[in-house]
Amino acid sequence: MAEVNIGEIVRAHYNSGTYIGEVKEDRSDRYLIEVLAVHKHPMQGDLHNPGEVEGVFFHERKALAHHEKMNVKKPAVHPFSDEIPAYKESLELAVNKYKDKLQSEDTAYNKQALLKLDGLEKIYAEKSYYR
Repeated sequence: MAEVNIGEIVRAHYNSGTYIGEVKEDRSDRYLIEVLAVHKHPMQGDLHNPGEVEGVFFHERKALAHHEKMNVKKPAVHPFSDEIPAYKESLELAVNKYKDKLQSEDTAYNKQALLKLDGLEKIYAEKSYYR
């Protein structure tokens, strides 16, 4: 676990997504981080039963919004030294990467996850998160 300071830019894994953000507070075993960009879109479906569609509630998971705060466990936070992408472009890229991965294999899970992502893309576009 790398130690980071308040004000530093980090990459943080949170609720199956990964984000780039700024550390706002040190909260003992966690950091409060403000989201600046999306690095990896959150997984769709039941996180306790990954890849399953039968007998589970298939969750739709939105990416955290620009400037939203997240309370992240310290081991999931890593320094980030690259250029910070614009939020809208990073969200669109993360969605497209996830869609490409899901389209690479024809499974019931991937089909259901793609349906959820299509719905999320409409929401993102309506709220002008991208496009």
